Amino acid sequence: MNFIFLGPPGAGKGSLAVKVAKEYNIPHISTGDIFRAAIKNQTELGKKIKGIIDSGGLVNDEITCELVKERLARDDAKNGFILDGFPRTIPQAEAFTHICSDVAVVNFIIADEIVIRRLSTRLVCKACGATFNTLSLPPKTEGACDNCGSELFQRDDDKQESIVRRMDVYRKQTEPLIDFYRKHGKLTDIDGAFSTEEVFNKFKELFPKS
Repeated sequence: MNFIFLGPPGAGKGSLAVKVAKEYNIPHISTGDIFRAAIKNQTELGKKIKGIIDSGGLVNDEITCELVKERLARDDAKNGFILDGFPRTIPQAEAFTHICSDVAVVNFIIADEIVIRRLSTRLVCKACGATFNTLSLPPKTEGACDNCGSELFQRDDDKQESIVRRMDVYRKQTEPLIDFYRKHGKLTDIDGAFSTEEVFNKFKELFPKS
Protein backbone atom coordinates (compact mmCIF):
# COMPACT_ATOMS: atom_id res chain seq x y z
CA MET A 1 0.00 0.00 0.00
CA ASN A 2 1.31 3.41 -1.00
CA PHE A 3 0.54 6.48 1.10
CA ILE A 4 1.17 10.21 1.03
CA PHE A 5 0.64 12.01 4.36
CA LEU A 6 -0.50 15.64 4.17
CA GLY A 7 -1.07 18.03 7.04
CA PRO A 8 0.37 21.04 8.85
CA PRO A 9 3.33 20.80 11.23
CA GLY A 10 2.24 19.20 14.48
CA ALA A 11 -0.68 17.31 12.95
CA GLY A 12 0.78 13.97 14.06
CA LYS A 13 1.95 12.70 10.67
CA GLY A 14 5.34 11.57 11.91
CA SER A 15 4.04 9.78 15.02
CA LEU A 16 1.41 7.92 13.00
CA ALA A 17 3.89 7.09 10.23
CA VAL A 18 6.11 5.25 12.73
CA LYS A 19 3.18 3.01 13.73
CA VAL A 20 1.90 2.48 10.19
CA ALA A 21 5.39 1.63 8.89
CA LYS A 22 5.77 -1.07 11.54
CA GLU A 23 2.24 -2.48 11.21
CA TYR A 24 2.21 -2.56 7.39
CA ASN A 25 5.93 -3.35 7.01
CA ILE A 26 6.58 -0.43 4.67
CA PRO A 27 9.20 2.36 4.92
CA HIS A 28 8.44 5.85 6.24
CA ILE A 29 10.19 8.18 3.81
CA SER A 30 10.71 11.89 4.41
CA THR A 31 12.35 14.14 1.84
CA GLY A 32 14.64 15.56 4.53
CA ASP A 33 15.98 12.08 5.26
CA ILE A 34 16.42 11.38 1.53
CA PHE A 35 18.37 14.60 1.04
CA ARG A 36 20.65 13.88 4.00
CA ALA A 37 21.26 10.27 2.88
CA ALA A 38 22.06 11.29 -0.70
CA ILE A 39 24.52 13.93 0.49
CA LYS A 40 26.12 11.53 2.97
CA ASN A 41 26.44 8.76 0.35
CA GLN A 42 27.79 11.26 -2.21
CA THR A 43 25.51 10.05 -4.99
CA GLU A 44 25.37 12.13 -8.17
CA LEU A 45 22.10 13.69 -7.04
CA GLY A 46 23.50 14.09 -3.54
CA LYS A 47 26.43 16.12 -4.90
CA LYS A 48 24.02 18.34 -6.84
CA ILE A 49 21.88 18.89 -3.74
CA LYS A 50 24.89 19.71 -1.58
CA GLY A 51 26.02 22.29 -4.11
CA ILE A 52 22.58 23.90 -4.20
CA ILE A 53 22.22 23.97 -0.40
CA ASP A 54 25.78 25.24 0.13
CA SER A 55 25.08 28.13 -2.23
CA GLY A 56 21.93 29.01 -0.29
CA GLY A 57 19.53 27.85 -3.00
CA LEU A 58 16.41 25.68 -2.84
CA VAL A 59 16.37 22.18 -4.33
CA ASN A 60 14.10 22.37 -7.39
CA ASP A 61 11.12 20.14 -8.13
CA GLU A 62 12.90 18.16 -10.84
CA ILE A 63 15.77 17.06 -8.59
CA THR A 64 13.44 16.40 -5.66
CA CYS A 65 11.22 14.16 -7.81
CA GLU A 66 14.24 12.33 -9.24
CA LEU A 67 15.50 11.69 -5.71
CA VAL A 68 12.12 10.35 -4.58
CA LYS A 69 11.94 8.10 -7.65
CA GLU A 70 15.42 6.78 -6.86
CA ARG A 71 14.42 6.06 -3.24
CA LEU A 72 11.19 4.27 -4.18
CA ALA A 73 13.12 1.94 -6.49
CA ARG A 74 14.81 0.33 -3.48
CA ASP A 75 13.71 -3.14 -2.39
CA ASP A 76 12.13 -2.08 0.90
CA ALA A 77 9.55 0.07 -0.95
CA LYS A 78 8.35 -2.67 -3.31
CA ASN A 79 5.35 -3.51 -1.12
CA GLY A 80 4.47 0.08 -0.35
CA PHE A 81 5.66 3.25 1.35
CA ILE A 82 4.67 6.34 3.31
CA LEU A 83 5.79 9.67 1.86
CA ASP A 84 5.98 12.46 4.44
CA GLY A 85 6.96 15.92 3.23
CA PHE A 86 6.51 15.12 -0.46
CA PRO A 87 4.96 16.35 -2.62
CA ARG A 88 4.98 19.95 -1.38
CA THR A 89 3.81 21.67 -4.55
CA ILE A 90 1.39 21.04 -7.42
CA PRO A 91 4.24 20.57 -9.95
CA GLN A 92 5.74 17.90 -7.66
CA ALA A 93 2.33 16.20 -7.36
CA GLU A 94 1.85 16.24 -11.13
CA ALA A 95 5.34 14.82 -11.69
CA PHE A 96 4.73 12.12 -9.09
CA THR A 97 1.72 10.78 -11.03
CA HIS A 98 4.27 9.54 -13.59
CA ILE A 99 6.32 7.84 -10.86
CA CYS A 100 3.42 6.19 -9.02
CA SER A 101 -0.28 6.53 -9.82
CA ASP A 102 -1.59 4.06 -7.23
CA VAL A 103 -1.44 6.06 -4.02
CA ALA A 104 -3.78 6.94 -1.13
CA VAL A 105 -3.43 10.47 0.21
CA VAL A 106 -4.18 10.91 3.91
CA ASN A 107 -5.00 14.48 4.95
CA PHE A 108 -4.67 15.27 8.65
CA ILE A 109 -7.22 17.87 9.77
CA ILE A 110 -6.39 19.80 12.94
CA ALA A 111 -7.22 23.19 14.44
CA ASP A 112 -4.49 25.85 14.63
CA GLU A 113 -4.71 26.17 18.42
CA ILE A 114 -4.06 22.44 18.86
CA VAL A 115 -1.02 22.61 16.56
CA ILE A 116 0.40 25.57 18.51
CA ARG A 117 -0.18 23.81 21.83
CA ARG A 118 1.42 20.58 20.62
CA LEU A 119 4.49 22.11 19.02
CA SER A 120 5.18 24.73 21.68
CA THR A 121 5.32 21.96 24.31
CA ARG A 122 7.47 19.55 22.26
CA LEU A 123 10.96 18.55 23.40
CA VAL A 124 13.59 16.73 21.33
CA CYS A 125 16.58 14.66 22.47
CA LYS A 126 19.90 16.20 21.43
CA ALA A 127 21.48 12.76 20.95
CA CYS A 128 18.95 10.31 19.50
CA GLY A 129 16.24 12.66 18.22
CA ALA A 130 13.40 11.09 20.26
CA THR A 131 10.48 13.45 20.82
CA PHE A 132 8.51 14.13 23.98
CA ASN A 133 5.75 16.53 24.99
CA THR A 134 5.42 18.22 28.35
CA LEU A 135 1.62 17.84 28.15
CA SER A 136 0.90 14.53 26.43
CA LEU A 137 4.17 12.56 26.59
CA PRO A 138 6.43 13.94 29.33
CA PRO A 139 9.84 12.33 29.92
CA LYS A 140 10.14 10.19 33.05
CA THR A 141 12.93 12.46 34.28
CA GLU A 142 12.51 16.16 33.59
CA GLY A 143 14.87 17.37 30.86
CA ALA A 144 16.29 13.91 30.12
CA CYS A 145 15.54 11.44 27.31
CA ASP A 146 13.84 8.18 28.36
CA ASN A 147 15.81 6.27 25.71
CA CYS A 148 19.39 7.44 26.20
CA GLY A 149 19.35 9.90 29.09
CA SER A 150 20.65 12.81 27.00
CA GLU A 151 19.47 16.39 27.33
CA LEU A 152 16.13 17.47 25.86
CA PHE A 153 15.67 20.84 24.19
CA GLN A 154 13.04 22.91 22.38
CA ARG A 155 13.75 23.49 18.70
CA ASP A 156 13.77 27.12 17.56
CA ASP A 157 11.06 26.35 15.02
CA ASP A 158 8.81 25.05 17.81
CA LYS A 159 8.60 28.47 19.44
CA GLN A 160 5.23 30.15 18.94
CA GLU A 161 6.28 32.86 16.47
CA SER A 162 8.06 30.25 14.32
CA ILE A 163 5.06 27.92 14.45
CA VAL A 164 2.77 30.64 13.10
CA ARG A 165 5.21 31.31 10.24
CA ARG A 166 5.49 27.58 9.43
CA MET A 167 1.71 27.26 9.30
CA ASP A 168 1.48 30.24 6.93
CA VAL A 169 4.08 28.65 4.64
CA TYR A 170 2.17 25.35 4.75
CA ARG A 171 -1.10 26.99 3.74
CA LYS A 172 0.42 28.90 0.85
CA GLN A 173 2.55 26.09 -0.57
CA THR A 174 0.96 22.79 0.40
CA GLU A 175 -2.75 23.23 1.04
CA PRO A 176 -3.49 23.49 -2.73
CA LEU A 177 -2.45 19.80 -2.83
CA ILE A 178 -5.57 18.96 -0.82
CA ASP A 179 -7.79 20.26 -3.63
CA PHE A 180 -5.57 18.57 -6.25
CA TYR A 181 -5.89 15.12 -4.67
CA ARG A 182 -9.56 15.57 -3.74
CA LYS A 183 -10.37 16.29 -7.39
CA HIS A 184 -8.49 13.13 -8.37
CA GLY A 185 -10.48 11.06 -5.84
CA LYS A 186 -7.40 10.02 -3.87
CA LEU A 187 -7.89 12.02 -0.65
CA THR A 188 -9.05 10.67 2.72
CA ASP A 189 -9.45 13.05 5.67
CA ILE A 190 -8.48 11.98 9.19
CA ASP A 191 -9.08 14.03 12.34
CA GLY A 192 -5.62 14.58 13.81
CA ALA A 193 -6.87 16.08 17.09
CA PHE A 194 -7.04 12.71 18.86
CA SER A 195 -4.23 10.68 20.42
CA THR A 196 -1.82 8.82 18.15
CA GLU A 197 -3.36 5.49 19.21
CA GLU A 198 -6.90 6.66 18.38
CA VAL A 199 -5.80 8.06 15.01
CA PHE A 200 -3.93 4.80 14.30
CA ASN A 201 -7.05 2.73 15.01
CA LYS A 202 -9.07 4.93 12.66
CA PHE A 203 -6.36 4.58 10.02
CA LYS A 204 -6.52 0.77 10.23
CA GLU A 205 -10.30 0.91 9.78
CA LEU A 206 -9.94 3.06 6.67
CA PHE A 207 -7.01 1.12 5.22
CA PRO A 208 -7.20 -2.52 6.34
CA LYS A 209 -4.21 -4.68 5.51
CA SER A 210 -4.81 -6.88 2.49
